Amino acid sequence: MSALLRKIPENIPQDIRKIRIENSHLTELPRRSFVNVSALEYLWLNFNNITVMHIKSLEYLPALKELRLQGNKLSSVPWTAFQDTPALKILDLKHNRLDVLPEHALRYLPNLTYLDLSSNQLTVISRDVFYSWPIYQRSQRAEGQIEAISNAVLALHDNPWICDCRLRGFVQFIKSVGPPIILMNSYLTCSSPKFRAGKFFHEVELNSCTKPLTSALDTNLTVPVGLNVTLTCFVQASPSPAVWWTYALKLLRAFNVSTQPVSEETIRSELLIPVAQPADAGNYTCTAANFLGNASVAIALRVGAPPASATPPGWAPVAPAEPGAHVEVRIAKQTVYGITLEWFAAAEPGETWYTLLVGRYDTTQKDAIYIGPGVNTYSVTDLLPATKYEVCVAVRNQAPRKGQCVVFVTGSDVSQLEQREKLIHIVVIVCAMVLAVPAGMYACTAEARPGCLARCPAAWPCRRRGDQPLAAGSKESTLDSLPAGSQDGLCRPEGGRGTRRPPAREEPERPGKARPPHRNSADLY
Repeated sequence: MSALLRKIPENIPQDIRKIRIENSHLTELPRRSFVNVSALEYLWLNFNNITVMHIKSLEYLPALKELRLQGNKLSSVPWTAFQDTPALKILDLKHNRLDVLPEHALRYLPNLTYLDLSSNQLTVISRDVFYSWPIYQRSQRAEGQIEAISNAVLALHDNPWICDCRLRGFVQFIKSVGPPIILMNSYLTCSSPKFRAGKFFHEVELNSCTKPLTSALDTNLTVPVGLNVTLTCFVQASPSPAVWWTYALKLLRAFNVSTQPVSEETIRSELLIPVAQPADAGNYTCTAANFLGNASVAIALRVGAPPASATPPGWAPVAPAEPGAHVEVRIAKQTVYGITLEWFAAAEPGETWYTLLVGRYDTTQKDAIYIGPGVNTYSVTDLLPATKYEVCVAVRNQAPRKGQCVVFVTGSDVSQLEQREKLIHIVVIVCAMVLAVPAGMYACTAEARPGCLARCPAAWPCRRRGDQPLAAGSKESTLDSLPAGSQDGLCRPEGGRGTRRPPAREEPERPGKARPPHRNSADLY
């Protein structure tokens, strides 16, 4: 129990009769898992992670009477594996993921007295599964005879049964089943379709399966330009078929199609074409299919010329505007080759269709894009650069109003944008360098000042010997003259910070005292 086992141990004693490994980490039952324990009678492997069971995993277990695999992750079982366990009486497979029960599943379980398939994923099974069960066959042969046949308990509850024509035979079997087969829970319930969900098997009457039959009230339609068109087809089939619409061999988008049940075996499918244009004319095909076959019906649509009206050029004439159906449009994002639009309409957002009209500003013909309910943003791409466009958003079949159109110009080229970004980067770097130079000079000058004060009187004679100081506006007092004249502003008397030191007179060299060598301003730093 709760051991960290990842496979069946190989050193099991040969005379062992019962093995119980639960809440462990077993993931599969490989081939010949119990080849050395032929005396095994009870095998419990509940609540592991077993997902695969090999067809020869039960080989050499002729005495096995009880196999419990509850709470694993088996989606299928190799039922022919039970040919190696003819003495098996109890088989517990509840709380797994079984979704299929083949017709031969119980054929190799002649002595079974308990079968638990509850809490799996079974949806549809055939009654032939139980008709081929040896226990059921013996009970049919023994009718009216005194022969005693042991009972067999069958558990099938808590599965998501689909109660349509495919389950008809199984439902009839459940209604008529009796000893020696005993249902652990005879109140099996339907999970789908919706109109049968929650009903018990004994409350439903299922018909035979039928191939789809399609029809349409009108297979030829002619409508004026600008009107909403709804194409309708009816399908009779059992089980419920899949329905789709095609136009010019292309599958139409699903949000334009609505399918609703009319009765138990009849559904109605509708295709909506908002603001019909001449380009929408053609043959529309409604196709339905189930496992028995498929059928289709074609509807021919013709779109007539628009009536005379005062609508702006380029827009299709539409029905009168509805009150309160104004749309506010704005550009959320713009790129070189397109834009992203956002809009808000004063209408029911879950029921409102929109028509997006886009084209060049100087052209009369605009492309129409139909937007389904619940969508309030759209991206227009693949536009020409440096071109003026106009985009309008209208509600349903209305003409665009004032404020519902946006005029914009796409960018010139991607390379120009990249050059502009590079220019901005260069300007930023140059500005940073210019701002950093005065600060650096100040810091270097501040660090060099103590040494300067100590050496200045003896090491730096004034530049202009015997001459007057330079005027304030002289060109020589610039950064270019810094190596020769920067000492004028560095050596100052102790008493005043802002006064310039008057030029010193040239003194004769004293004997025995060497003149210090000349230093340029770079040595200060």
